[in-house]
Amino acid sequence: MQTSLKWVNELVNIETVNLDYLIEKLTLGGFEVEEIFELNINNKREIALDISATANRSDSLSIQGIANEIAALLDKPIKPVNYSITNLSWKLDIENLSETIEDEQSCSTFIAMTVKNLNDFTVPKWIKNKLVSSGITPTNSLLDFQNYIVLETGYPFEFYDLDKIYSTLNKSKFNLTIRTATSDEEFFASNDINYLLNESILIIKANELPISIAGMIPKKDFSYSNNTKSLLIEGSIFNSTNIRQQSRNLGLRTDRSARYEKSLKNTNLLESFYKLIYLLRISNPKLICQLHTIKESPKYKTEPILLQYKIITEILGPIKKLSSDDEYLTPDLITNYLNRLKFTHTYDKSKLTWKVSVPYLRSDDITREIDLVEEIGRLHGFNNFLARVPQIKTIGNEDSSYKIRKKITSCFLNLGLNELIHYSLVKEKTFTNNEIKLINPLIADYSNLRSKLLPSLIQTIQENLKQGNPFIEGFEFGHVFLGNIKNNFQEKEHIAGVFGGIDTKSVWSDLSQPLSWFEAKGKVEQFFKQLNIMPQWEIYSGLKNSEIFHPYSTAQLYLDNKVELGIFGQIHPILAKQLNLPFNLYLFEFDFESIQNQIQTNKLKMYQNYSFYPKLVKDLSFIIHKDTSFKKIEELLYLNGTTFLTNIILLDEYKGKSIPNDHISFCLQLTFQSDEKTMQNKEIEGIINNLQLLLTDKLKARIRT
Repeated sequence: MQTSLKWVNELVNIETVNLDYLIEKLTLGGFEVEEIFELNINNKREIALDISATANRSDSLSIQGIANEIAALLDKPIKPVNYSITNLSWKLDIENLSETIEDEQSCSTFIAMTVKNLNDFTVPKWIKNKLVSSGITPTNSLLDFQNYIVLETGYPFEFYDLDKIYSTLNKSKFNLTIRTATSDEEFFASNDINYLLNESILIIKANELPISIAGMIPKKDFSYSNNTKSLLIEGSIFNSTNIRQQSRNLGLRTDRSARYEKSLKNTNLLESFYKLIYLLRISNPKLICQLHTIKESPKYKTEPILLQYKIITEILGPIKKLSSDDEYLTPDLITNYLNRLKFTHTYDKSKLTWKVSVPYLRSDDITREIDLVEEIGRLHGFNNFLARVPQIKTIGNEDSSYKIRKKITSCFLNLGLNELIHYSLVKEKTFTNNEIKLINPLIADYSNLRSKLLPSLIQTIQENLKQGNPFIEGFEFGHVFLGNIKNNFQEKEHIAGVFGGIDTKSVWSDLSQPLSWFEAKGKVEQFFKQLNIMPQWEIYSGLKNSEIFHPYSTAQLYLDNKVELGIFGQIHPILAKQLNLPFNLYLFEFDFESIQNQIQTNKLKMYQNYSFYPKLVKDLSFIIHKDTSFKKIEELLYLNGTTFLTNIILLDEYKGKSIPNDHISFCLQLTFQSDEKTMQNKEIEGIINNLQLLLTDKLKARIRT
């Protein structure tokens, strides 16, 4: 807003204030000075500032508002502005007029006046000069009066040609009402555009005749001209949300609607009306004014806010001083700042607290104690406080969840995986079909809440390979959302990862080999072993992840108590082909809460004494039906191999012509060791013979020699 300092000086004395100092005070007070204008008006030099305020300070969008702010910042009194309103007979009869507005939420105040005997549109030169200093070109018409009153008070008034309304209604009396438009109702506005209205648009009616879109633009038929002799002047306070929605629906934004969008208050609306009538009477002394309609909602009362001296000093800190001891704002100085802001208050000296009542004009941006603290800091100048890092008396302890997260991260990093981070919002089409759709997404790429972490990880791998970057093996902690957002949904934390996809070799002279499923499974087992968790692996036959996981190379992981831990498997070959990804890519997604609970309930693993006696290693080969799981074989051997059997390793798995159909050959390496003595071959042979009998008897195995 271009603001003339000469005009401001009429309201608050700033003649002796240095320009740079004024700009600094405004800037530190939250009003940024965008540009300085040097104007030549009637051969006189004037200074104007382009001042921008924050969105929540609608009270400062006028000369009066800026003057009040400067007065508070500089601790100067406001000069009274004298307008002659003694001959406005209707001023004392305002409260006795009828109410015609039903919806208080859409319109809190509605005032309409009729003005007759309007014969001279001559605009006083001093008004023209002020318009020019504010960046507006005068037109020597009623528009100049509208622009002037908006600049000075911030209130936009609408003018209608009263004679045209009388002529169209064929009546000299009518009622003004605010109603919603009908569906597909046409409205030809004063900007020569025909708008198609709907039931969300408010219109002002004279009886049943629409005369304007509320708070935005009048109808072409009733707009004033240079031949207008009588006016209907409307001054209203409309709900900012409604005006914004109307503006968006119609694709229309006027100077008037822009004011309403910033949430005007009715504090000085009547006073602004008086000023407007006073200005019109300058060139029309025989002007006849009559109040036509008035409706005002009950006065809004703000709840007092408790302001504590302790909170002020804790947040703002000490002020700059010459001595070595810390000094803070004094209660007297704080009281002075509240008075300068025109905040009524009561001070409790014993408790060092203020009970502050905020003026209705500031009720939108001053709602909490911290807002009052900010106002005090603003008036004192934030640059006048010491910049000091607060001392931390105690260091917070890491909770168990954070410690477990750090441990899991360390395990994955040891396995060569990098930590990745993605948004919880994903696009509509992913590799799963159960994402939760948002009602009002900002953009299409972030229109759903993710139900799995893997789609984002796979997409990242694909994008990196597209860009020619090396393959990334990574993991991610993240939140997923399950269920229906309209009813109930769950938010859970998962851990997911992607690895493999690159050929490796253990010795430099060997040929590179792709990572096999069992090697990938061993990597996951190594991760859980570091966490002291031994999950159960089962064949996964579910279909909900069939688009991501290989149908025959996927396993479901469970804890001992049958709690589902997660899923591990190879990428689906169809998906890998579609995305041009390696087929030997392995994926996993686990439930963090299940892992956390298991780690917390795990007992500390007890250390075992080291045996001083040598180990004996024996091989055991046998043929067994292919449906017999290795886990079942392992359990049988450990159960009957006595305490001397310390380890079992699968050396070989063979299928061939010498092996019967539906059978498989295993070669196991059994390790025996005693803590008390050196074991003899005879003892070991006896144990192995017993194990061979058990395999033959219980599992129908055939021993190979």
